[in-house]
Amino acid sequence: MEDRKQTSFTFEIDNFWDKEALIRSPNFFSGGCEWFVDVYPRGCGIEDHLSTFLCVANPESLLLGWKRRAILSLVLLNVSGKRLYRLYRDGPPCKTFCAQIPAWGWADAMPLEMLQENGFTEKNKLIVQVNVQVVEVVDEAEVTGKETLDVNGFQVLYSEVGQVTAMFAKHPDVALNFIPKSQLVKTVYMKLLMFLIEKLNKPPRSFSNNALSNARMELIDLTKAGFKLDWLKEKLDEISLERKKENGDGSLSSYGFRVQELEEQVQELEEQVKNLNLELDTEKVKSAKVLSLEQTVSDLRDELSKEKTRSTTTTKDVLEGVIRSWEVLDYPDLSNEEVE
Repeated sequence: MEDRKQTSFTFEIDNFWDKEALIRSPNFFSGGCEWFVDVYPRGCGIEDHLSTFLCVANPESLLLGWKRRAILSLVLLNVSGKRLYRLYRDGPPCKTFCAQIPAWGWADAMPLEMLQENGFTEKNKLIVQVNVQVVEVVDEAEVTGKETLDVNGFQVLYSEVGQVTAMFAKHPDVALNFIPKSQLVKTVYMKLLMFLIEKLNKPPRSFSNNALSNARMELIDLTKAGFKLDWLKEKLDEISLERKKENGDGSLSSYGFRVQELEEQVQELEEQVKNLNLELDTEKVKSAKVLSLEQTVSDLRDELSKEKTRSTTTTKDVLEGVIRSWEVLDYPDLSNEEVE
């Protein structure tokens, strides 16, 4: 029980306004392990803000099953020890530290303009106090590869935590208006969002017209669920513009290109079905989204087979085929579906 008591660590920074690079505190003990505090006097990811993070010391030595859940709070003091500012929203947050996420904190701890107000940095000194109360200690645990971690209300596989955490750090309001409440549905939507982000990180020349249309429909589906994805839409628009520049007016030019597009589309959808099934089959659950994608793959395979049997095709025929092929991609809204 001694390890579960709150630990207060105070870190003094002299000549604060003369510093620009990362400032790291000495190590301290709490909850049976060592910690340190990182302070970014000119912000980390958010300009014109003080950023502070609580970090596990020697994270490279942590086993995959290692875990600490801790309640955190941040306090700024003056040189007399008086509390001038306490930071947390809706109560002190409880965060999980592990090998995949060895640090938590506040990128937007305080605007630098506010710090310059009288008293916060008296005598050009900033005093930071971090309070840590470890509420769960796991030093070793069996790792199956299916363990999940809560990241902003979404259950995420340990292997994907870094990617999801980075997204929330860069776009903190991305899921503020997310509608579905079912944890399973939330997991599926987060998986689809990660698929789309990974897809849009590919070079523009690797996209076919159908692949772009598919990505745009996925973006619409995710937006309807409540994700705020203006930044992702801008990226998709940039890719579309680059493709149009490369292909002239962007129209289909030949039978061979049409077949290639269909093959790429089938491959992409099959990969989504495979990954979603891996997530859901272990719990004997299959969502309506997976069934929709499986039906889409089947329909596209039929069309691909027909396309390959044709010896010649006019541009008009190809364009009509594209319109027909996309009629099946009206995905149901998972937010109103019950998962059995």
